[in-house]
This record gives sequence, C-alpha cells and structure tokens, in this order.
Amino acid sequence: MTSQRRVALVNDARSYVGPALAREFARRGHDLVIGSPAPGLEEELRGLGSTVVSVDGARNLAEPTAADRLVSAALDAFGRIDAAVAFSGQIIGGSFLESTDEQLDALFNGCVRGPYHFLKAVAAPMVAQKSGQIVLITSASAARPTRGASLYSSMRAGATMMAKNLAQEIAPTGVQVNALGTNFMDFPEFHEAAGTHDPAVRERLESRVPLRRMGTLEEFAAFSMAFLDGTSGFTTGQFVAYAGGWA
Repeated sequence: MTSQRRVALVNDARSYVGPALAREFARRGHDLVIGSPAPGLEEELRGLGSTVVSVDGARNLAEPTAADRLVSAALDAFGRIDAAVAFSGQIIGGSFLESTDEQLDALFNGCVRGPYHFLKAVAAPMVAQKSGQIVLITSASAARPTRGASLYSSMRAGATMMAKNLAQEIAPTGVQVNALGTNFMDFPEFHEAAGTHDPAVRERLESRVPLRRMGTLEEFAAFSMAFLDGTSGFTTGQFVAYAGGWA
C-alpha cells in the first residue's frame, strides 16, 4: 500500500535519541518503521496517531542485512520512505598511541561500516521516487581533533564525509542527505564513557561546553526535524554539530 502520510524510518528506537526521534515524527504526522522499539513505545506512538511497523534485530547496522530489512519493511507496509535517520557505533576513548587493532575494528564496524550499509539501503528507494530526506547522526568530534578519543573522532569524520559525498552524488534527484553530530549529551552511554556519573567529573566537563550544560535527547530530536520532517527541502551535503558551541 502507499501511505497518505509521510513515512519515517528510525533504525534504533530503543537507545540514545531513537525514542525521542520516533515521538517527534509521530507528533508531526508521520507513519513509522522503527528498529527494536523500547518497551511501550509502539503503543505510545500509535496513541499519537501513527501506524507503526517494528523490525526486531535490525539495530546493528554493521550486520549486512539489517538496513535492508528495515527498508523492505517500510516499502512493504507503506510503499515509500520520506525520511530516514540512523545512528550506530559505540564511544571508545583513549590515546592514539595506546589504541589497539581491536578498538580500530570495533569503531570501524560501528561508525563506518554501519552507516555505509544504512546510506546505501535508504538512498536507493528515495532516488527511485526522486524525493526523500536522510540524516546520519555521527559526532561533533568529527569536526575537530578530539583529545582522548582520536580513533573515535577519526571514524566519525569518515562517516560524516561519506554522507556528504552521497549528498553530492544524488542531489540532482532531489534527495537530501545531511549529517548531524552530537557531543556532551545527557544519556547513559555518554556518562559511562566520560565518567560523568560522578558530579565532580560532570561539573568539570560542563565547564568545557560554552553553554555550560549537557544537551537533552528531546531537544536534539526536535532540532533534527528541520532536516527530516519535509518542511525544508533546500539543504543537502551539510554537517551540523550539536554540542553547545563546542564545535
């Protein structure tokens, strides 16, 4: 069937900004395809008026069939994809000289290979329909050398450039591709990597942020909608850091 509403795809609706993104899409009149939703999220989204299709086991985009399964579910259910957004990978810190091949492989799989599969999978049907908006969430560390996270920063920069290259390649079809990069966000995995469960550590870290606080997932989801909800069609190939002025 072909949906009469815009259709949005979120690769991971269980962690990080995924649930907040899904809620924003629903509030803005989208039907949804979501990967592995958090408990109770499907019912919440349906209560907001969305038709929801969930796909289990597709959160790990480095797995070669994960993105294809999300796209197939969207096309089978709705006949189109108007917006697609993904995040992947883990935060691994440490110095460059003390880094290991194992860390390099893990970061490449999560931060480069996963986005590669996602971008290829979602771009193909959008190019065919000559419309669509894609956002790849990377990291603000992609914008500048990041002491203590050199490999992570490097891999995020690679994914960001991949999105910008795809944007230029398919711009004549009308499909938009942009990258957004966060840092200093208030969510468990960041606290675990940065040690900011400790109030003293958090205070020191927030002093490095020009806005002097951490960002919330809800405000980042709302910001992302400018690139995803169909209201702005004249921006592509951009990277925007969402990091309180740090980058």
